[in-house]
Amino acid sequence: MSEISVVLIEDHDLTRVGLRTALQQRGEVKVIGEAANGTEGLKLLSSVKPDIAIVDIGLPDIDGIELTRRLKEVQAEGGETPKVLILTMQDNDDTVLAAFAAGADSYCMKDVSLDKLLEALQLTQEGHSWIDPAIARVVLQQARSQPTNATGTMTKEEAEKVTISAAEPEYSQMLEAYPLTERELEVLELIVAGCSNAAIAEKLYITVGTVKTHVRNILNKLCADDRTQAAVRALRSGLVG
Repeated sequence: MSEISVVLIEDHDLTRVGLRTALQQRGEVKVIGEAANGTEGLKLLSSVKPDIAIVDIGLPDIDGIELTRRLKEVQAEGGETPKVLILTMQDNDDTVLAAFAAGADSYCMKDVSLDKLLEALQLTQEGHSWIDPAIARVVLQQARSQPTNATGTMTKEEAEKVTISAAEPEYSQMLEAYPLTERELEVLELIVAGCSNAAIAEKLYITVGTVKTHVRNILNKLCADDRTQAAVRALRSGLVG
């Protein structure tokens, strides 16, 4: 693993110190700055250029959701900003969905293990997304709760209004060109729910080999490098549900 530079934006001193100590002990991560609130964090990020900002969602002034949104606005205007990994202890629907819609690159619960956090940082640095299973479940439930038309399915217009944000234009075009089959959608929904290939095979009464074929087709159609990235794109596009 190449060294990843990070900035910690966390208002609890003990949590921040603990994170810094744990990350630096492993050697794969270099902490190049810290801030105790969102205002300081934005100022810091304007002067130092980390690979990733690890942002607490519950900051006392500008919360992690708003901070992420501001960074993404700068990025959309062509500015250079770090990738954002959100840390949170909250898994209530509103908070999770707001964090997801803000555009952070990855999402972790604060009780994540150090190994999982390092995995999340590595994937985020490589341009992928890492989403905590607890958060994925909440977003999946939201996607399932979206209103449907008389046929029991969402129209294209309804799908684009999904709270967790519509797919980016290239995803929409990609999905129109290579739509997923009904079985692939079933497999994708179970991937988002965190099921292994064996569990998917058991639930759908098919072989593991068949599941692997479906997963490969799903990754190809979504232009995803791995299951996590496929799940994030599925959630953002409203495919699941």
